Amino acid sequence: MGRPFGIPIYVSPTWFIVAIVITVMFEPQVSQHVSRPLSYIVALAYAVLLYASVLVHEIGHSVVARLFGLPVRAITLHILGGVSEIETEPQTPGREFLVAAAGPLLSLLLGVAGYVTLVLVPLPGVAVLLIQALTLANLIVAVFNLLPGLPLDGGRLVRAAVWKVTGRQRTATVAAGWSGRVVAVIVLILGAALSVTGGGNRWLTVIWAAFVASFIWIGAGEAIRVARIRDRIPLLSARALARRAIQVPQSTPLAEAVRRAQEAGAGAIVVVGHDDDPVGIVSETAVIATPEHRRPWVDAFSLTRALDPDMILPADISGEDLVAAIGRAPASEYLLVERTGEMYGVLAAEDVSKSFAWA
Repeated sequence: MGRPFGIPIYVSPTWFIVAIVITVMFEPQVSQHVSRPLSYIVALAYAVLLYASVLVHEIGHSVVARLFGLPVRAITLHILGGVSEIETEPQTPGREFLVAAAGPLLSLLLGVAGYVTLVLVPLPGVAVLLIQALTLANLIVAVFNLLPGLPLDGGRLVRAAVWKVTGRQRTATVAAGWSGRVVAVIVLILGAALSVTGGGNRWLTVIWAAFVASFIWIGAGEAIRVARIRDRIPLLSARALARRAIQVPQSTPLAEAVRRAQEAGAGAIVVVGHDDDPVGIVSETAVIATPEHRRPWVDAFSLTRALDPDMILPADISGEDLVAAIGRAPASEYLLVERTGEMYGVLAAEDVSKSFAWA
């Protein structure tokens, strides 16, 4: 939808669902000031302005993040508001605090600006209704996002505080994640209580509370899982995860290549050219998909994926460097070579994923 401050803005299709719901729910109030169908247009304008406020909130996060040198991939508006896709996390608890606080602060300022406008500027009835609704919405957004649990901004503030006290980012993330789970349970309980004691549509209150609670619970759980994964990243070693590999010429029948691999106890097959340089790794998935009765008539080279330079990794690569290398060139297998240029083995992306299976 645009690139303010150089940041791409996207709108999820789910926003249109919310826009319709907001328009239908807000229109009866607008119809008291203007006649239909103009009341629907004004109600839709409120939905757009509401999400424009959410966009300002997210731009606050993104701009502060970029001031600290953190790359921002995009901002996406969706059914529950918006998300700033900041690719790396702040390096200090102080920066984490400032990035997290920027969004709620802007929402609060928008709410205050709306209140001041209502007090100081004489406006027609429909404009007063719009500004009142937007003022209340921005104040609610600010307060809601300050709830002390991930994935909300308040959870990031909790993480910054715990990080500052303990000096351990992982401990802080887990603490803020569990705090988020507590917040989710409280939201669900409050929703159920309001449905019993309050007026309006009780089922809608319960459904909406359950929806919001689920969003917070899932986000908190994901934050905890990512923290555990980050603990394991330094332990990753390509050499330790490597599969033993054999080399076969391009014209080798698949059946013969598989036989040689089994005889050598190897878990991978590398096809070499006429000069004995590796030209590709035989796809394990393709081998499994090839019936045994066809394997004598299929050469191993036909089931290989060409070796791009980014798919050839040093055997000693590990930790963050290994994760970054896989991210740059997603593939199912990578060739590992020694510093001398000799082949060490093959690293399967599946084996890397399995090392995180219990995170």
